Amino acid sequence: MFDLYRPGTSFLHRLPAGVKVLLLAVLGTLIFLVDDLAVILGFLAAVLALYPMARLPMASAWNQIRPALWILIAILLAQGFINGWETGFFVTARFAGLLLLAGLLTLTTRVSDMVDGMERGFWILKYVGINPAKVSLALSLALRFIPVLATITAEVREAQKVRGLNRSIIAVAIPVVIRTLRMSDEIAEAIETRGYSH
Repeated sequence: MFDLYRPGTSFLHRLPAGVKVLLLAVLGTLIFLVDDLAVILGFLAAVLALYPMARLPMASAWNQIRPALWILIAILLAQGFINGWETGFFVTARFAGLLLLAGLLTLTTRVSDMVDGMERGFWILKYVGINPAKVSLALSLALRFIPVLATITAEVREAQKVRGLNRSIIAVAIPVVIRTLRMSDEIAEAIETRGYSH
């Protein structure tokens, strides 16, 4: 579930993991400094164009958006009614673009490469008493958790829809929290087994 990597030989697959993480951080920061809808839509189109360039089917892009579709719709409606529809499309397109970009990183980068790349990038933390390996592992798991948590939410919603409970926030939230906590325990045990607690 956590290794979403899709093997390939595209330039995005060959790009060093550290470079890809850095680009994600830089682009993710810059895109929040932009106030132009046209620029955001251009960014979204550019990210979508990267999927076929990485030799990934467009279905892969849809799979990154689908679990969070209801959240994006809620953002669009809330922003649209409160701040205007242009702002609603702007905010929604920005979050969709970031979600697609993070998904592209997870699809073209092995977990081990991501951890190693960030560990090398955080070497300076050793001089302030912080273990770079732990920091890089935490950040890589955080990136992986975004699509995984969205998938869990979508699965719970589908299961509760059969029971007629999909409109209840509590009926969806409680199973999601339980499954997430259970998964966290399993990950913590795996990390401890591999000696990351020392």
